[in-house]
Amino acid sequence: MKIKMKSIFNFLLAIILVSVLFSGCTEDFEEINTDTRVLAELDKATIGNVYAYCQYRGLMNGWSFQTSQNLFADLYSQYYSNVQTKFPSDRYILVGGWLDGAWSGFYGNAAANMAVILKETDPENDVAGMETQHALLQIWKVFMYQRITDYWGPIPYSQVGNGESSVGYDSQESIYNDFFVLLDDALSVLDANSGKNAFGSHDQIYGGDINSWRRFANTLRLRVAMRISYVNPSKAKAEAEKAIAGGVIESNDQNAIFKTTPNSWNALNIMLPWNEFRMSASMESVLKGYDDPRLPSYFSPTAESAATGSPVWKGLRNGYDIPGLSAPDLHYDKLSSMGPRWSDPTDKGKNPIEVMLASEAYFLRAEGALNGWSMGGSAEEFYNKGIEMSLSFWGVDAATIAAYQQSMNTPVATHDAPEPMTDIPVKFASSADKQLEQIITQKWLGLYPDGWEAWADVRRTEFPKLYDRLFSDNPDVAKNETMRRIDFVDNEFNTNAEGVEAAKSLLGGPDNGATRLWWNVKK
Repeated sequence: MKIKMKSIFNFLLAIILVSVLFSGCTEDFEEINTDTRVLAELDKATIGNVYAYCQYRGLMNGWSFQTSQNLFADLYSQYYSNVQTKFPSDRYILVGGWLDGAWSGFYGNAAANMAVILKETDPENDVAGMETQHALLQIWKVFMYQRITDYWGPIPYSQVGNGESSVGYDSQESIYNDFFVLLDDALSVLDANSGKNAFGSHDQIYGGDINSWRRFANTLRLRVAMRISYVNPSKAKAEAEKAIAGGVIESNDQNAIFKTTPNSWNALNIMLPWNEFRMSASMESVLKGYDDPRLPSYFSPTAESAATGSPVWKGLRNGYDIPGLSAPDLHYDKLSSMGPRWSDPTDKGKNPIEVMLASEAYFLRAEGALNGWSMGGSAEEFYNKGIEMSLSFWGVDAATIAAYQQSMNTPVATHDAPEPMTDIPVKFASSADKQLEQIITQKWLGLYPDGWEAWADVRRTEFPKLYDRLFSDNPDVAKNETMRRIDFVDNEFNTNAEGVEAAKSLLGGPDNGATRLWWNVKK
C-alpha cells in the first residue's frame, strides 16, 4: 500500500493528549510514520481519544469527505448532481487521484489507528479491564469497513497492521462473514455489561452508554444481513432475526448521532459554498411529486427565486456533459443547493452527523417482513413506522405525517426529465411487486444525506428507479447502467502490487466499475 502497514500509525501523542483537554478529542493530527514496535503501552485516556479519532475518520468526514463520498456515492445514489465542469465523476469517470486520497484517508487514519487500539484492548493479549472498550471498537470496525468493502469489494482487512510491506486483500465474502463474528463477540460482552459505560465522553455518538451500543450493534447486524439477502438468503434471514431478538433502534431518541466539535465538523457545511453540487432531478421528481414535507429541509430554494420572495426548488439530471453544464439555465444560482442546516460554512461543531437512524431500522424490518422473516410485525406496519420516524426526525408534525402516509401522490416530471422517475405513490400498495420499490424509495429518502448506504441499496435492489445519466464517459459503464464498484486505486499498483494483483482474482470480473460486488447478484 502507499503507506506501508508496518509504519502507517499516525500517532502524535502529545497532540492527542492535549486534544483530550482542549479540543473534544478529535484534533486533525499531523501524520507521522511510527513503527508499532516502539509505541509505549497506551493508557486508557489515550486509547479513548484515539477511539474518538477513529469514530470521526471512520465516518470519512473532514477533508476526505469530498473525495470519498461526495464525488462518488452521493452522485451514484443521485442525491446530488454535479454542476462543476471540471468534475467528471458524475459522468462515471473514476478519477484516480481523488480515489487515492479516499483510500489513503481511510487506511492511513481510521484503519491504522483502529488496528493499534484493538490490539491494545484485546483480552487475548493479556489486557485486563478493557473488555467493553474492545467490544465497542469491534462494532465500529464493522461499521467503517463495511463502507470500504462496499466501494471496492476485496480490500485489505485481516492483515491491516501486520507489519508486512505487502498487504493481502480479503474477499468480500470472508469480510462479511467476519463482520458477524465481530458483532457476536462484541454483543456477548455488552450483553453481560448492560447498564454500564465504556469510553465515556470520548465516545461522541452515545457517550459510552452500553445499552445504546447494544441497540446500534443489532441494527448494524440487521443492515449487514440485508446486504447479503440475495447472495445468501438463509444466512441473511438467520442474522436478521438474531438482530431483532437482540433489540434494534426503535425511536429517534435512540438514533446514532455523531456530535461534532470545532475539530470534527460536518463536511457538508464546507462543501456547500463551493457551489459544485445541486439537487438531482431524481430527488426533485420524488420530493416535489410527493409534496414531501422534508423538501425545504433537504434542499434550499434556488438563490434566484429566494431573492424574489417566491421560492422554487429545482434540480438537474446526472451526467451532463461540459457544454450542457455551461448552459445559462444550469447556473448554480438557478438550482437548489443543500438545505439550510448545511448553509453556514463557519458552523463548525454545531451540526451533527447522522450515523444510523430509527427510520432505517424500520425500513430494514419492512423489507425483512416482505421476505417472510420474523421481524415482529408486518411490512406495511414497518414501512409506515419508517416514514413516521424519518419525518418526525426532520420536525414534521403528526397530522402531516399521517396525511403523507395515505397520499396517492406520485413523482413528477422535471424541467430536464420529461417523464416522472417512477409511478409509485406513498400509500403502501396492495401488490407485492410495488411494495419493495416503495420501501426502498422511502428508505432512500430517509437515508439522506448518507450516500454510502443509499448507493449500496441502489446496487443491491435496483431501486429506486433512478433516471439514466445523460452522458457516460466511462467505456465500461453505459449511461443507462449503474456504477457497480470503484476500481482499485492507482497507488496500490505502485506500492502494493503483489497484494492488489492477487485481489483481482477475487473480483469475479475485470477491475472496473461494471463488475458487481459479491453481494450484488439481483438483476
